[in-house]
Amino acid sequence: MNDFSAEAMGLVIREHRQAKRPSMTQEELAEQADYGKGGAVSISRIERGLVSPGEHRLAAIALALQLTPEQLKQEADDRTRSLARQRGQRPVKLRDQVAETKRRHAEINEKVAQRSKITQELGEAFNHVHDVARDKLFLRFVELAESISGAPEPQRPSEEEIESTGETPTAIRIEAMSARIANAIRGAAAGGAAGAAVGGAAAYGAFTAAALFGTASTGTAISTLSGVAATNATLALLGGGTLAAGGAGMAGGTLLLTGMVAAPAAALAAAGFYVLRKRRTKKEEERLRTEVEAAEAALDQSQQGFDSMIDVLHRATAIMEYVSVHGTHALEKWRVSLPPEPRDWESLGHEGQERYKEFLTVAGCLLAVSSINVSALLAAKPDALREMDKAIDETLRYADKTINLIV
Repeated sequence: MNDFSAEAMGLVIREHRQAKRPSMTQEELAEQADYGKGGAVSISRIERGLVSPGEHRLAAIALALQLTPEQLKQEADDRTRSLARQRGQRPVKLRDQVAETKRRHAEINEKVAQRSKITQELGEAFNHVHDVARDKLFLRFVELAESISGAPEPQRPSEEEIESTGETPTAIRIEAMSARIANAIRGAAAGGAAGAAVGGAAAYGAFTAAALFGTASTGTAISTLSGVAATNATLALLGGGTLAAGGAGMAGGTLLLTGMVAAPAAALAAAGFYVLRKRRTKKEEERLRTEVEAAEAALDQSQQGFDSMIDVLHRATAIMEYVSVHGTHALEKWRVSLPPEPRDWESLGHEGQERYKEFLTVAGCLLAVSSINVSALLAAKPDALREMDKAIDETLRYADKTINLIV
């Protein structure tokens, strides 16, 4: 993890942007750093210290500024120490102390409000594209797959495959999910209640429950396959609680997330009323300053988890958008190529059978991305956060690459 603050990195990026001749606008930096639509808003949030860019975003920004990521990190680290020294110098007069504490109190409330706004915006954006991908690809594929009789039972990862790696790679985990989805389809086709006919979120919840909490051929619970020696809480990959209940995906609990990012402000509730007083005693000032410092520390400690959550939501939304556009188009092409009902496995032909298997893989990837437990990032300690970031990055990279190759 880095030692620089989001505020320091934002200041450094803004200064380098403005130092360009002619001065580079936020829109121009966003465009050159491949931020896409609405990128200037993201750059603005970075420069205001609300969000610190992830590694791949920082590399793109550095390139646009004709710098290296290491140069930006070093300058931000130096600026972080400089800001800390400045803030360590307390005013002598009580009146000046009161004014400073009031200013810091207002900054905390503004930062918390902005964090909540960002979280809600990104959560709602993810939920929207997730629901489109769920309804137009996942459930549509299930409906088509149920009409095919005699589909073979897919092979699931064996105990030997799992043990030979020391931990379960993303490929094996998604293969296991896809196998469970296929079995849920087979069960629904035989008269079970998990089919798309159940409708919307309920059907999706049934399939996610089957894939996340089913068992492999060895009897090992698939929900434990996020690294044999690791727990779901540590890797935050197979949480799926909102999904299994028919929810809206990783950001289904948008209100929960916004509540969590706003939590540091709760530290100010007890003493906050002192801010409204025109005069306060030295004892009251000390009490409020202590509360303000505690809230600032809480914000600083949660910054890296917040940044990780924002990065995951951005990347997951992009994957879902690709699925909702290109995946649904590819599925429609496959649907048109299918023989008329009643269909059996042999009537699909080799090419149709391969597409069936590929769409199972896409469904597994979609489920793996949707079930990332982003709320766990906010509460994670540094060591756990490093492990979670690594595992989540692997899942997102694998899903993105696999989906692009297939559709």
